[in-house]
Amino acid sequence: MYTRTTTDPISQKEVPNPDAHPCAYMGDGREGIEVVFESEANRQTFLEEIKDTHEPKVLSGSSSDDYVAEG
Repeated sequence: MYTRTTTDPISQKEVPNPDAHPCAYMGDGREGIEVVFESEANRQTFLEEIKDTHEPKVLSGSSSDDYVAEG
């Protein structure tokens, strides 16, 4: 299941008719969040602002070198 938010995080305005506007989906395909934007420019601004925050985080001190924290 995913959640759709229709408030543009850049302009803070509600987006009417979200199916006709650009969006970004963050998640694993089954679970995540869909963010709807007023414009493609707002979408690009948002993606630039968050690009460094979605890097996988590897926990040190784990008994497994393959463990990657989710979130």
